[in-house]
Amino acid sequence: MPRQATSPHRIHRIADQIQRDLSELIPRELRDPRMGLVTIADVQLTPDYAHARVYFTVLGAEPDHVMAALNERAGYLHSLLFKRLRIHTVPTLHFVFDESTRKASDMNSLIAQAVASSAKDD
Repeated sequence: MPRQATSPHRIHRIADQIQRDLSELIPRELRDPRMGLVTIADVQLTPDYAHARVYFTVLGAEPDHVMAALNERAGYLHSLLFKRLRIHTVPTLHFVFDESTRKASDMNSLIAQAVASSAKDD
């Protein structure tokens, strides 16, 4: 019997649930003041649910340090998710710093400079 394709809606529901659970678990279970304030921005699952790329932002800490700490504790967070989620396969977690907020801030600065320069020329 052929296996049915994975529903994209189910993937999004599970990714959203993982995002909510990690947002709660990280500050409660990984009480490391050097990590600053970690925010889970997005979770992307592979179609087979084997891997989850977890995008995060951070305030008050170095992103590379936080990414290393999160990836080091990914197995522990995986075990906590396993207890919460009611799915057959809980994905392996891979934490990645989300550059989009930094890029958006840089773009806003460039736009502000261009507007100021244009206003000065007029």
